[in-house]
Amino acid sequence: MPEPGSQLQQPPRAHTLIAFDFGLKRIGVAVGDTLTARAAPRPAILMLSRGPDWSAIEREVRAHAPALLIVGVPYNADGTAGALAGAARGFGAALHERLGLPVAHVDERGSSLEANAALSGNRASGARRRRVRRGDVDSAAAAVILERWLAGEREGNVSP
Repeated sequence: MPEPGSQLQQPPRAHTLIAFDFGLKRIGVAVGDTLTARAAPRPAILMLSRGPDWSAIEREVRAHAPALLIVGVPYNADGTAGALAGAARGFGAALHERLGLPVAHVDERGSSLEANAALSGNRASGARRRRVRRGDVDSAAAAVILERWLAGEREGNVSP
């Protein structure tokens, strides 16, 4: 029982987050939360001839009710913006406009290499039975992006 006059500490509130690894063929997706600071890959979303499969993205958002969306922005090794940086930022702006949720950006440099190495290692050790597909790598990269954000690696301000 707390001492008189002391306040009970409220447990920290977990916020769900969804991260995206934007690509021209697929968009990797991962879901995580601020309490565990862990991310789990979700099935990658295909890019359609007219752009992102917005209905698939909206299903993910409805299913997980995130407080924040995170988009990886590619940079080159020298710190300059990568070829898809503008498209990734445009995707983030479209997410915000369509879904009304705040969007943050994270430097995704090396996230696909890190994700591929982890998945290949799991396959080699027997922890993963099926072969590693490109969509698996994209969503594992989204998990890397989300965990980077949770670790405090953030770029600029969050959109409103």
